Amino acid sequence: MPAHSIGSANISFGLVSIPIKMFTAASPGGVSFNQIHPKCGGRIKQQQICPTCNEVVERSALVKGYEFAKDQYVQFTDDELKALEGEASRMIDIAEFVPLDQVDPIYFEKTYYLGPDKGGEKAYRLLADTMKGSSRVALAKYVMRGKENLVLIRASENGLMLHTMFFADEIRDFSEVDKGENAKLKPGEMELAQRLVNELASEKFEPGKYTDEYRGRVLEAVEAKVEGKQVTSLAPQAQRAQVIDLMDALKQSLGKRGGAEAAGGRGAKVAGLEKKPAARARQKPEPVREKKVGGKR
Repeated sequence: MPAHSIGSANISFGLVSIPIKMFTAASPGGVSFNQIHPKCGGRIKQQQICPTCNEVVERSALVKGYEFAKDQYVQFTDDELKALEGEASRMIDIAEFVPLDQVDPIYFEKTYYLGPDKGGEKAYRLLADTMKGSSRVALAKYVMRGKENLVLIRASENGLMLHTMFFADEIRDFSEVDKGENAKLKPGEMELAQRLVNELASEKFEPGKYTDEYRGRVLEAVEAKVEGKQVTSLAPQAQRAQVIDLMDALKQSLGKRGGAEAAGGRGAKVAGLEKKPAARARQKPEPVREKKVGGKR
């Protein structure tokens, strides 16, 4: 299925304007459910109820409220909020270029693919190749659906990607979280941990190795229910014991990995051996004959 553009814009690169199309880069693959009344199989509808007036209120009659103090709100109509939105603009004006390794991934929110719009192929290619050669990314502001966004544009896979980002005041302060800095590590624990990391290390990230097993089980169960089959539940998963001694846990982890690799090696050797002929062929058992009862089988 060909990619479907969700919108268009222009990247402003100095005096160069690059018309582009935007495409959604990813879509969540979770399983969604509806609320069903088991008695009749009907889908439940939600109602907006005012607990003060004890009456159902239509969605069209609602206004938005901002809680400025406990249980105190200022009200806004849709028209009032519309007037406060950022000025609609198709321009993504690049403010600066920075090294990608200076941007913490915590700021990334959502990703879009960018492709050249009609007449923008050459300028698009120029920016993509220049950014790839400089190892820098572009920062800009862009108004999407009335909301002002901080965006990052980077060269990737011979093209350009756009990431919407969180603003600095939207990132919570990590210093508020206890990081166990007062914990005392025993001699040798760091060395064992590093050995375990090295054994689990890979040279590159291969996302295809990881799949959503829960989603697969749910979809299999859905198919089984549609076909009228009985759904079999998984056996309870064994709970891991709480780690008491860190050094012992590290040693056991390394031991298990070493044992698994050794077993794998032995299995490969055994698999390579030719099968020896059986000492003697097993005799085929005689078929069991039914007894006659009353002249009938």
